[in-house]
Amino acid sequence: MAVDIELLRVVLDAVRPSLQADGGDCELVGVDENGVVSLELTGACAGCSLSDVTLSQGIERVLKDNVPGVTRVKAVM
Repeated sequence: MAVDIELLRVVLDAVRPSLQADGGDCELVGVDENGVVSLELTGACAGCSLSDVTLSQGIERVLKDNVPGVTRVKAVM
């Protein structure tokens, strides 16, 4: 199933204020044919030791629950 990029952007925009509250943010890099979403973490999130937790238990969970076809979220530099 192809991921709806516009829906993905809408959901990311809903998540973004939580990241920004802690001085961070994320940028969508792309989505592959397997539903893997690539994000670049910026600001405080880029160097945070808990960024893996933010990705897996925060962003990935929200995207998988709200955007059909998303299978995983990974950070890219």
